Amino acid sequence: MRVMAVDFGDARTGIAVSDATGTLTGHTQVIASRSPERAAAEIAALVRAHGVEELVLGFPRNMDGTEGPRAARYRAFAGLLEEAAGLPVVLWDERRTTVEAHQILHASGKRMKQHKKSVDAVAASLILEGYLAFRSRA
Repeated sequence: MRVMAVDFGDARTGIAVSDATGTLTGHTQVIASRSPERAAAEIAALVRAHGVEELVLGFPRNMDGTEGPRAARYRAFAGLLEEAAGLPVVLWDERRTTVEAHQILHASGKRMKQHKKSVDAVAASLILEGYLAFRSRA
């Protein structure tokens, strides 16, 4: 079962798709769009192209587990995504994924200016890895 993780952002949205077995992260990319409707439509097209059966959206929470100030925006985007892709969306805690993504890129020798191009895809990969690990334990 292919799973897609989405790291939704104001200007860029990171995408990570698992392999066919739903155990490893495979394809990643970044969608550059400030329009939630356009991002949802592009994600829906990727869902169809990759045969995705499950969608996971990174969801902002505060460090104490409460919903962050952007939670309502992400819930609205989840609704758009469900409608566009025809799949239910799992909201997944994304705390620290962007920070970890920057650390990974920095450790790989990328300078901060270069991070902008791929940090969202790396964050989506981290969301996907966390979700797949959770699923394998359940």
